[in-house]
Amino acid sequence: MKFSGGLKYCVIVTISLLSSFSLTPASHADIHVFAHAPRAWLQDVTLQGLMEGGIMANPARPASGINFGDFLADHANQGQLNQVSLTLSRALDDAVQKYQIGFVIQGLYGSDARYYHLLGVSDHLTSDRYQLIPAQAHLDVHLPWATPHGVDLKLGILQAPMGVEVLDPSARPFYTLAYTSQYSVPFEHLGAMAHWHATADLDIHFGIDTGNQSTWGRNASNTSMAGYLGFTRTGLAHGKITVNALSRLGPEDSVNALGIRADSAQRYWNDLSLRYDVNDRLSLTGEVNFLHDVGLRAEAYSFVSFLSYRISPDFTFNYRGEIYRDNGGAFVVSFLNNRAYMNAFLNKYAPAETAPPTTYGAMTLGLTYRPPVLKNLRVFALRPEIRFDRSLNGTTPFNAGRNAGMFTFGGDAMIGF
Repeated sequence: MKFSGGLKYCVIVTISLLSSFSLTPASHADIHVFAHAPRAWLQDVTLQGLMEGGIMANPARPASGINFGDFLADHANQGQLNQVSLTLSRALDDAVQKYQIGFVIQGLYGSDARYYHLLGVSDHLTSDRYQLIPAQAHLDVHLPWATPHGVDLKLGILQAPMGVEVLDPSARPFYTLAYTSQYSVPFEHLGAMAHWHATADLDIHFGIDTGNQSTWGRNASNTSMAGYLGFTRTGLAHGKITVNALSRLGPEDSVNALGIRADSAQRYWNDLSLRYDVNDRLSLTGEVNFLHDVGLRAEAYSFVSFLSYRISPDFTFNYRGEIYRDNGGAFVVSFLNNRAYMNAFLNKYAPAETAPPTTYGAMTLGLTYRPPVLKNLRVFALRPEIRFDRSLNGTTPFNAGRNAGMFTFGGDAMIGF
């Protein structure tokens, strides 16, 4: 998981049949901030904006007011502003065989920010529900080395590359996230990540960082580094299949909780993903995940399946089904105040709802509606969804510990330029 303590020996094997879901129309032209600048480099700098808000209603009205196991729509029956983000960037072009410099700077304000801080960077700015983070701030360099498409290097504040569902709501099919996407993959890093384009169809990924949502000194869970190694293979089955495999290794647990043992108690994350585009309308995605951490002596494993079917140019039907096993009850937690999630990294005061070892089953059904009159925008979408969560082994983790199952419904709306 991503809070303090120590997971045990964690091997996340994520077969992530990635759905390349996106609400962004390919024909959209980016806003070039310095279109008339005398230097060509500045002319390629672009600006994007996005606003998203939503609600997940819970007829059971849990006494805690929390939808258990749901970070982004955690407050039952309450609408919230999840994100307002601005992204200034200059992209790299792998097809150009020369040295290049680019960057990404993204600021994000909203309720989602509570879960994506870096320790010591933004986690103490406020205790309000709506918080501010530097979601990304990295320098990008293209190095024309070794192969025709070279190496791309990113240095700074990076969004974690592992997993199917991401922070950007326009790049995922649902408002809510799967258990796997919340509890078994990292969120943010301070470090460096390299992508070597070994062939036209094969990328090799490797990187090093200070830990999941951790930095240095008093603002670090421990004093050790962590890192990634993996690959992406495209072009399989006449371009219909894409495979991603990513492993991560390093201590992630808090010295405040485990003592100096936290500096050597390894967490192993492995993520294997595959997407199959059946045709222009239908895409299938799945994710298998196994997590084991030496410090917590606990593990979690899961399978997530996705289906996306474009009914018409304006409507897309989405399905997600998941089985998630939290073997020691160490991972699936819902936090009860706005700073509890980040406080848990350092073993500080973090009131939370927890559950015993549980096998979770979840199914989510949704529609994405993009009105044709607004297609000149980069993003405009309405996404209603219904979700069914259930304990499959008899525990009662939902609705403040009263029920073995939970039914929620709602969705989000987003607009972006």
